[in-house]
Amino acid sequence: MAFYSSGVEYGIHSLMSMVDAKGNAREMSVREMAELQNVPYDYLAKVFTRLSRAGLVVSSEGKGGGFRLARGAELISVLDVVRAIDGDKSLFECREVRQRMALFADKPPAWVCDGPCGVRSVMDNAQQRMEEELARSTILDLSRVMFRKAPESFPIEVNAWLGERRSGKAG
Repeated sequence: MAFYSSGVEYGIHSLMSMVDAKGNAREMSVREMAELQNVPYDYLAKVFTRLSRAGLVVSSEGKGGGFRLARGAELISVLDVVRAIDGDKSLFECREVRQRMALFADKPPAWVCDGPCGVRSVMDNAQQRMEEELARSTILDLSRVMFRKAPESFPIEVNAWLGERRSGKAG
């Protein structure tokens, strides 16, 4: 079972698609992003509602309107996207098992409750490290990695694909 929703993955990839090979932002509609990535349009529209509420994207009005990044791709961290879509999640929910041993007959001794639960401490530290890593990676970082791996023709193909859809020539 995944910890983060598929919306997080869709959102990150969508924001990456809004950055061109030079690192410049481009406006795109949710429909374009959904079709480009072959993900469900209705679900992606809900993801973009959350991204908009979080101030990561802004919508544009008019025919062919879409979304654009609300700030530079270098200023949008993966953690920003995670929190916008899935909210603040805790990796671990401590159930205080340490206090429920059968030996204690519902009255755990003081030593059991002294200080934080060791298991919870480890889990909280793990979450903190993970969030630090997510905060270090930006949409621009991920886009650059993608474009470095892709053949030189990839950005040209993406631009041509977008151009076809915008001119109404898409099949």
